[in-house]
Amino acid sequence: MVVAATVATGAAANETLTIEQARTIIAPLYDALNQPATKDVDALLRKATTDDWMTCSAEGICLTREKLVGAFKARGETIPDLKWEIRDIMISGNQVIVRGEASGTPAKDFMGVAATGKSFKIMSIDIQTIRGGKIAHSYHIEDWAGAVRQLTGH
Repeated sequence: MVVAATVATGAAANETLTIEQARTIIAPLYDALNQPATKDVDALLRKATTDDWMTCSAEGICLTREKLVGAFKARGETIPDLKWEIRDIMISGNQVIVRGEASGTPAKDFMGVAATGKSFKIMSIDIQTIRGGKIAHSYHIEDWAGAVRQLTGH
């Protein structure tokens, strides 16, 4: 089910945010997640997010854009073929909910698991709050434990 929402998207207040507008707003963030060691992650995040954007994980750890750039780059060096796909988008109020899928093959130790050539594929859920046509806040959860299970066979 697709739900339209009324938010400010940068063009005019109370403009209806469509799925395609939401996809355009969030696309640079997800582009930054794909093979991040090869991209200008900072520029992509600046395009997608507000200056005061924060992203918070399931552990309640929140990072600023500046801190996340390094984390994305490090993840990309560990998993050079990291791919993050948007599988579903739903809109509720000023929030864009994304069901994503990440996959990759670690080339270095990853979460305590030695690189063996095995790959993983996991699900993620992101809630992006939109303000002024950009992402102002993100909550995200990824099944990294599932990635470890796939890499170790346990």
